[in-house]
Amino acid sequence: MDKLRIDKWLWAARFYKTRSLASDEIDKGRVQVNGAVVKPAREVKAGDTVQLRIGSTLRTVLVQAVCDKRGPAPTAALLFQETAESVQLRQQAAEQRRLAPEPALSLHQGRPTKRDRRDADKLRSDPWGNRWSASLDG
Repeated sequence: MDKLRIDKWLWAARFYKTRSLASDEIDKGRVQVNGAVVKPAREVKAGDTVQLRIGSTLRTVLVQAVCDKRGPAPTAALLFQETAESVQLRQQAAEQRRLAPEPALSLHQGRPTKRDRRDADKLRSDPWGNRWSASLDG
């Protein structure tokens, strides 16, 4: 076998967990073969360049071999070779994410906890703190 559908190859090379996920990503235009946006039925062969975006990561790989069966990860790794500049860009992006975490992750979202609710109720019910007057010595 010297040619294989791109969605089958991406699945066999373990870029996507299922063929339908691979097809969806191809339909969204996130996969290019030799610089051209393709459809899931496009055939790839050894020597083709595949550029794919998974999340925020952009990867460029060279097709080394084709296989229509999904095997273990070490076997799947033999189907492609990632370009040196793609590896370097991926490492730089990972380092940048490590040094500058997403600011939205530090926000506390969602419903208040039981302790938060009790504290808020306590503040609402007794704003003066059992004091008779506004003076501190009261």
